[in-house]
Formats: sequence, C-alpha cells, structure tokens
Amino acid sequence: MNFDYVKFITDPFVLIFLSVILGLIIGKVEFKRIKLGNSGGLFTGLVIGWYIYKKYILPYETAENVPSYAKRILENGMIPKELFLFTLVCFIASVGLLASKDIGKVVRKYGFKFILLGLIITFTGALSCYLMTYISKGLNMYAITGIYVGSLTSSPGLAAALEAVGGLGKEIEAMVGLGYAIGYIPGVIVVILAMQIIPIVFKINVEKERELFKREMKTKDSKVNIENIDFEILSFLFVCIVGFLIGQIKIYMGPTIKYFSLGSTGGVLISALILGYIGKIGFLNFRMNPKILGAIRELSLSIFLAIVGLRYGYTTLTTIGGKGGELLIIAFICAALAIMSGFIIGRYVFKINWVMLSGALCGGMTSTPGLGAAIDALKSDDVASGYGASYPFALFGMIIFTILLYRLPI
Repeated sequence: MNFDYVKFITDPFVLIFLSVILGLIIGKVEFKRIKLGNSGGLFTGLVIGWYIYKKYILPYETAENVPSYAKRILENGMIPKELFLFTLVCFIASVGLLASKDIGKVVRKYGFKFILLGLIITFTGALSCYLMTYISKGLNMYAITGIYVGSLTSSPGLAAALEAVGGLGKEIEAMVGLGYAIGYIPGVIVVILAMQIIPIVFKINVEKERELFKREMKTKDSKVNIENIDFEILSFLFVCIVGFLIGQIKIYMGPTIKYFSLGSTGGVLISALILGYIGKIGFLNFRMNPKILGAIRELSLSIFLAIVGLRYGYTTLTTIGGKGGELLIIAFICAALAIMSGFIIGRYVFKINWVMLSGALCGGMTSTPGLGAAIDALKSDDVASGYGASYPFALFGMIIFTILLYRLPI
C-alpha cells in the first residue's frame, strides 16, 4: 500500500480534526476554577500549525519544484479561508438564533449604554496602541495599525486598514497584514482569559448574576419538547443568506471614512437576532430546537477556534523575539486595556449585569472566540444579546479609529 504520510498530515481536515480532538481534551483540564473549554483547540491549533508549516512547508517557500500540498498551503494558507468563514457563520447564526428571544428587551434596557461601550472599547484600544509607539521607539505605524485591528480581532477593521493604505504600495500593505497576524492571537487569548478571570478577581457571583438577569428580562427556563419542534434547515440557511446580504450593504460615511459595512459576520449576527426575534415568517420558523442549535454552536466554535490557531500559528510563534516580540506585547496591552476599560465603565458606571456585560465586552472587542468563551464560562447563550447590541457600534468605531491611527504622527 502506498501511503503518503506528509500529504495526509497536511490535509486541512486532518489538521482540523486533530487540533479539535486534542483541544477538547486540554480544555477539560481545570486549574483554580479556570479551564479553556472549547478554546483549547486554539492553542493546539497554534502549535500544530507552527510545526507543520515549519517542517513541511517552509522549505518550499523559495523552491521551484513545489509539491501539491505545499503549493496549496502557500497559496491559500494552512486552512482555506472559505472553510474558516463557513464555520464562523454557522457559529454566529446558531448563537444569534439562541439569543434572539430577549434581544428586544436588551436593546430597550441597555441600548445607549452598549453604543457607548462599543466606542469606548475601540477608542481605548487605538489610544493604547498609539501611546505605545512613544514608549517603544522605531516601530512602524502601519504595523501598529495592523496590531490594533488584530488585537481587537477585527477582519472588517483589517479590510478598512488595507483599503486606506491601498495606494501606498505593497510593502505598506504587507506591514499592516503582518501586524494583524501578530496581534490576532494575543487579542483572542486576552478575551478568552478575561471571561474566566474577571469574575474571580472582581468576585462576581455568576449564578446570582444569571438569576438577576432572568428577573430583569422576566424570562424563565423553559422545557422544549423536541418531538414537537422541527429543526428547519431551510430557515437556518435563510438566516445565513439574509445575513450575507445585510453584510454587503455599504453606507457612505464621507470622504475620510468612505464606506461602512457590517461584513458577513456582523450581517449574519443581525439577521439571526432579528429573524429569531420575529419568530416566524410564512412557512419559515426561526424558533428552532435549542438543543440542535446548541450542538451546531459547539461543533462550529471548536472547529473555528482550531482553524484560527492553524492559520496564525507559524506567524505568531516565530515572531516572538526582537520587534516581533514587542509587537506581541503591544497587542496584549492594547487588548487588555480595551477590555478592562469596557468592564470598569460597564460594571461600575453603567451597572450592567455580568451576563449582558460579558457579551457586550466581546462585542466591543469584535471577538467571536471571546463570545464562545463567554458562553462556555456562563453556560448561557443570553450573553449573545449583549454581543449583538454592542458589535455594530464597535465595528463602526473600529473602522474610524483604524483610518485615523496610521495617519497620526509618531
């Protein structure tokens, strides 16, 4: 039997399955009330992605005769971005539908506060990145712009940054992209750990917060008869396609900012929350079986996080040292200050319940992995309502501050 081991181990599905399996095993390990849960796949993906690229792909970067598996990875990344987007959309759609029942009450009760949180978090991130250029001299401002959008895990922010520097040459675009790749993983790690550590450090009684939230929303846990509620595949796909349509809508914001759009992720989130809140349109039923939606959420989140690790593993782990190490530290600081500013204002000024605030913080960071960590930590999908309420305004702030950041003097 002719078995090609290298072709097998570099197959994207093998890499994903291996990262997810090992990640779920690691995620079950608990240390002082902290465990990674589904986020374990992020870290196993980082290590596996780094090892596979270094051993099997790196030697062919400048070679003429390149094997098919290496050529695919060099052209498309360790995992194709289409697969990355598909799992992300499935996760966002399922979470949005699960959380949609309370979105109307959440917006009425917290709406303006979430607008401010989204802008405060993104502004703090931009300001901290800019101030770090005075502490650490010799940094490239275009790389710092990439660090900013990476540390707040914002793909639309990256798109805005690349569009803004589009006429300045490929080298400058590459610096923005490098900064994003370096900043993304620290940003993800900070949000994931924050969802676990903040309740411990600030002595937040999570169970009490959940009960208070139920009373605020005047909702009760309901038992669902699975036999009487069908999972509407057609409705789920309709949510996704409407979300893609919403994400493509571009609003002109003037000559400086140009166009603002939610992108695929934001569009699907808004679509799921609105259609799930409406409940039913004609023969389309958007109040779907929560157990099946929960299963889709868990599976897609695990795969999504593993893909993030695999795609960014080599870049992240090889940049530790020199200026790359400085950029990683800046990304950690930027993400930490951004999320802490949102927490302090949201908790002690706006007095927002932790269930909603945890989601709003992840939305303010535009962090889908953080949303997964928050759901995992609180054992509740209700946090997605806060995420959905703050996300659009954070995205708007992200695009504005991204464009302004690289233009500031250093």
